Amino acid sequence: MQEPSSISKNKRPPQQPKVKDVVLGKVASFLIKGLSSTIRFSFNDPASAKDLSPAIFCIWHNRLALCLNVFTRYLSKGYPDRRLAALASASNDGAFLSVILQSYGVHAVRGSSSRRGSQAMKELITLLRKGYDLSLTPDGPRGPKYKMQSGVISLAQLTGKPVIPVSYVLSMKWTLNTWDSFQIPMPFAKCVVHMGEPVYVDRNITADQRDALANQLSEEMIRLGGEQEEVAG
Repeated sequence: MQEPSSISKNKRPPQQPKVKDVVLGKVASFLIKGLSSTIRFSFNDPASAKDLSPAIFCIWHNRLALCLNVFTRYLSKGYPDRRLAALASASNDGAFLSVILQSYGVHAVRGSSSRRGSQAMKELITLLRKGYDLSLTPDGPRGPKYKMQSGVISLAQLTGKPVIPVSYVLSMKWTLNTWDSFQIPMPFAKCVVHMGEPVYVDRNITADQRDALANQLSEEMIRLGGEQEEVAG
């Protein structure tokens, strides 16, 4: 049973963007779009995951910088009515991120495991059933890095929608000294985007099977991004 303080925190409404969040979010959106216009994208999608919709696309937290451009440059190309929703935390950081999401026309769902988790899950399920694709960072918002949480599997289990692992490799980048080793592409870098096989989750799997499947998907995303040696080390 949850403690009363945990219950009230879970039900507390998300932090709304303040004026400074709106201003900084719009500036960040402008800079991201400007930088991404110099990036040379290529896409490796052997299973034609692009054509599956609605679907749950998972990408690591440290690749947030270009994840929305993956959608606009590839996934929605040829599908003008395709809609995307993404999860942002209910905190101040999430309020700032929601401004960037809105600048790309992405529906922001606010919540995390520590705050508004159950409400966010319900919203995500509703949006999937309405035909939205989802973009999730399964190791966010605080890690551990390259570790998929089982909530993604639960979401696929409840809705019957596929989980599609995504990662990309940059030819030139800056890596920040953050928990996720956040990657910022250098101008004119080459970005090779890799999409894995769609994974469908049986509705009747057990909790242990969910955890095992989350670990398998983590390994696949690590492979797609070429981080095997980093993780092993």
